[in-house]
Amino acid sequence: MLPTSDAMLKVAIVGATGVVGQEFIVALDRHPWFSVEAIAASERSAGKRYIDALRDSATGIMKWHQHRPVPEYARDMVVKSVGEIDARDYDLIFTAVETDDARVIEPRLAQHTPVISTAAAFRYEQDVPILIPGINDDHAELLNVQRERRQWQGFIAPLPNCTTTGLAITLKPIMDAFGIERVIMTSLQAVSGAGRSPGVAALDIFDNIIPFIPKEEEKVQVEAKKILGRFTDGRIDDARFRVSCTCTRVPVIDGHTESAFVETSRECEPEDVKQAMLRYSRGVSVRGLPSAPEEYIIVHDDPSRPQPRLDRDTNDGMSTVVGRIRKDTAFERGVKYVLLSHNEKMGSAKGAVLLAEMLKTRELL
Repeated sequence: MLPTSDAMLKVAIVGATGVVGQEFIVALDRHPWFSVEAIAASERSAGKRYIDALRDSATGIMKWHQHRPVPEYARDMVVKSVGEIDARDYDLIFTAVETDDARVIEPRLAQHTPVISTAAAFRYEQDVPILIPGINDDHAELLNVQRERRQWQGFIAPLPNCTTTGLAITLKPIMDAFGIERVIMTSLQAVSGAGRSPGVAALDIFDNIIPFIPKEEEKVQVEAKKILGRFTDGRIDDARFRVSCTCTRVPVIDGHTESAFVETSRECEPEDVKQAMLRYSRGVSVRGLPSAPEEYIIVHDDPSRPQPRLDRDTNDGMSTVVGRIRKDTAFERGVKYVLLSHNEKMGSAKGAVLLAEMLKTRELL
């Protein structure tokens, strides 16, 4: 049941002029549960109307990178500096800042108010869960442990690395049904995941594949095991399977494609894995929440799918799309498949909004 307008939670967005901050502005437009009451950015943008802060003063170019126009609610909002944000004035704060800035900004805010973050700054600390709504909701209880240990009224809840998101979502039903011994993954990651540096990205990626993304492989290998671990006695015990991956950048605008090889603990056929994924999708815990997709996991029988151009925007980029499930020939037991996850939707701000919805249903907001 959706809350009435009287129950709307007051929200602030920190880092609102950057690419991910813009995604938050769009994802929260007309949201039935959350009302954006403040937006904050650097001192350079502070004091300006949001629409003016997006415009390059020298060229007049609008630095707006979303497919939709700037939502009406945000256009005339006056941008605050980060220092002007008093966390006690809000029920929830979304942060879209670089990791080094997050280490300073987020604890100050979390002393008073829950913070949902897209940065890596606190992902690997013992009392911080890495949450994917619908996958490891029970880990949210660790946020109460975090509050108690740090003597905060709020908490910090970071999203995973966007490359981890689709992999963990597809591994969860396999692990539950058949167990997992090891995972080998190669990613083909979209250019948008690298941010926007005018000219540089195009010069590097056009007619090219870049076979190295700094720190990406380490993040995926650690995060997947933490996300799929067990929460017990106030801590997370990482999943026991092994993970190895190679992360590459390819000339695709949006949508991370990944080729996964999974050795299972118990014998399974490709059709068994397909049905496990579809069962999980039908019963996923976040089904019916405002930002949740109608189909959490989609499985294609067409061997030419998924494709970023055709599949990344399915259910507004919130579905994880799977195809080419087939028997693996190197492992004694297991399967291999291809997955596609939208790095700027489920893997970013809209996934963070879905996380906030899940935390609200669990009465953590």
